[in-house]
Amino acid sequence: MRCLSVIIPCYNEENTIKDILVRVLASPHVAEVIVVDDGSTDGTLGLVKEATDERVRVLSQPCNMGKGAALRRGFHEATADFVVVQDADLEYDPTEYADLLSPIQDGKADVVFGSRFSANRPHRVLYFWHFVGNRFLTTLSNMCTNLNLTDMETCYKLFRREVIQSIEIEEDRFGFEPEIVAKVAQGEWRIYEVGISYSGRTYAEGKKIGWRDGIQAVRCIIRYSPLRVGRRSRFSRSNP
Repeated sequence: MRCLSVIIPCYNEENTIKDILVRVLASPHVAEVIVVDDGSTDGTLGLVKEATDERVRVLSQPCNMGKGAALRRGFHEATADFVVVQDADLEYDPTEYADLLSPIQDGKADVVFGSRFSANRPHRVLYFWHFVGNRFLTTLSNMCTNLNLTDMETCYKLFRREVIQSIEIEEDRFGFEPEIVAKVAQGEWRIYEVGISYSGRTYAEGKKIGWRDGIQAVRCIIRYSPLRVGRRSRFSRSNP
């Protein structure tokens, strides 16, 4: 049953890190939790180190290097059959791991994305322009990859371990999202989407992504587009 490596990149999340660890560890699917502290300047790292569950592993970056850099390190350290990204806030619900795992365990998929927009599940109502921006970036990404995703920027991305460990992640910050979508598309792995719930937070509550990250996402979509680099992949596709 325990088949998941959960990678949690975190930066200054002392208000939520203990809660998210409790929720993640409560899942019967979790084999290990790899927390990558990205140079936090608050009490995040100390709180993580207080965890007594033997499944928790703590890695510390020397400085704030970005989400992509933290995930790159976490993916390299993963040992379970499947690997999922979990943000350190409380926006995404670990009780939905079973839904994400289902297409892979059924032998239908190599990669599963959780979509905040493809199912009638609860969503906190927040920023209109974030919604518009997400739609724009997802559409642009789809045009470049020939995929039909509904939520390219979703946190919940679950992979067969051999898939994610075969991909070279170059982006250090939030450009990871469009980069990994483009490289998965280029590798021609089987992709599924699963509807998920979403409890977004405000900037006052600690939300970090901003309009500059949107501009960087556009650059990354174009940079890593299979239409730009050609159909020949530098990745070795792993058969399930």
